[in-house]
Amino acid sequence: METAVRSQVMGIGVDAAPAEPARENRALVGQNIICFAKDWSETPTSNNHVMSELAKRNKVLWLNSISTRTPSLTSGRDIRKIFAKLKSFLRGTKQVKENLWVYTPIVLPLPHSRIATAINRQLLKLMIWRIRRQLKMDRFQLWIFPPTAVEYVGKLGEELVVYYCTDEWSKFTYVHGEKTAQAEQRLLKCADVVFATAQNLVDARLPVNPETHLALHGVDHPLLAKALDPATPIPPDMLQFKKPVLGFYGTIQDWIDFDLLIFLAKRHPEWSIVMLGHAYVDVSRLKEFPNIHLLGRKEHSLLPSYCKTFDVGIIPYVVNERIMTVNPIKLREYLSAGLPVVSTAFPEVERFPQFCAAAKTYEDFETAVSEALASDSPEKRRQRSEAMKVETWERKVADLGNRVMQIKRAKSEGTAARV
Repeated sequence: METAVRSQVMGIGVDAAPAEPARENRALVGQNIICFAKDWSETPTSNNHVMSELAKRNKVLWLNSISTRTPSLTSGRDIRKIFAKLKSFLRGTKQVKENLWVYTPIVLPLPHSRIATAINRQLLKLMIWRIRRQLKMDRFQLWIFPPTAVEYVGKLGEELVVYYCTDEWSKFTYVHGEKTAQAEQRLLKCADVVFATAQNLVDARLPVNPETHLALHGVDHPLLAKALDPATPIPPDMLQFKKPVLGFYGTIQDWIDFDLLIFLAKRHPEWSIVMLGHAYVDVSRLKEFPNIHLLGRKEHSLLPSYCKTFDVGIIPYVVNERIMTVNPIKLREYLSAGLPVVSTAFPEVERFPQFCAAAKTYEDFETAVSEALASDSPEKRRQRSEAMKVETWERKVADLGNRVMQIKRAKSEGTAARV
C-alpha cells in the first residue's frame, strides 16, 4: 500500500486518475543545482529534459560524465572519447541555455579504484569550488544520475542529495555489475530523496530509502505534435523509402533485438525498417537486408519530421532483467506524434494498453504491426497525441520540485517529511 501511495504522488499515466490542471514549477525556484550526469552533447535523455526544465527557474551546473567504467586503450571509441573530454575540459564552463552551464571535469577514469577516487575527490572539490565562485552558486543541491558519483557525496558541500534513478545500472553489460550495485546501495542510503523512473525500480529501492518515489518520464508534446502538422517538412533522406515505414529512434546498443528486426525484414520485404540513432555495437548483420535502413543520429528537433513519415513506431528491445525496469521516453514521444506503437513486452509499455501493443513473441510483434497498419487513421493519431498533453516534462518536473522542497524544508527543521 505504501508503495502504491508513493507511486501515485509522482507518477502520472493515462490509466491514472484525471490530471489536475497544469501548474507552474514554483516550488523549486531560485535554487542552485549541481548534477552529475551523462555527457550533455549525447542523445537527449531524461537527464537533459529534467535539468533543462529546472534551469527555467534555477541555476544549474551540469557535470559531464565522470566515467562509469574503466576505458579500454585498445578501443578506438574510448580513445576518441578521452580526447574529446580533454578538448571539452580545456574550453572550460560553457553556457548552453539560460541558467544552465556544462563543465567537463578531468578525473582519473578508474571508478572503482580507491586511490583514483581519492585523487578525483580533491580535483573535483577544487574545480567545483572555483566554478561556484564564478557562477555565484553558494548553497546548492547535488543531483546524481550515475550511481558511481556516490564517491563525491558529502565532499563538495551540498545541502541536499537527490538521486534520480533511470536504470538498473548494474545490469548494463559494459559496467562492473557488482561494484556498481554496491555503489548504488551506498547512494540510496545517503540520498535525501530518490526518484525512479519505473515501478520495478521503485519497488527495489524503497526498502533501502523510504523517500523513494515514482517519477515517470515526460514528453515535449508541443515539439512532437508537429508531426501532425501538414506544414512540417518530410526529411529528404526519407523520400527514398517505400511505404509502410516501421520507425525507431534512439541509441542502438546491445539491448536492441537484432534477431527480431531481421525476422520482420525477412517476413515482410515490403516493409521499410528505418533506424535512427548512433550505433555503439556491430550492425553489419542488419546492413545485409535491403529493407533495413540505418540513418545515424538525428537532432532531437528533427524528430517530428521523421515521425511524420513513420507508419508505426517500434520499440524492439531484448526482454531481459534490465529491460524489465526500463521506461522508454520514446513511447510518449511516438504517441505525442500520433503514431501507433508496437513494442516487445515489458511493464512500462504495458501501462498504455490502449495505445501500445506489447508483443511477447516475434510472431505477436509481426501481427501487431500488421494490425496497426490496417487500423490506423488520422483521428486515431489525433487521439493518441491529445492523450499525451498531460504527460509533459513541465508537469513531471514540477512534481519533482515540490517533493524536493518538502524534503529540504523538513531537513532544515529536523523533522521527517511526510507524503
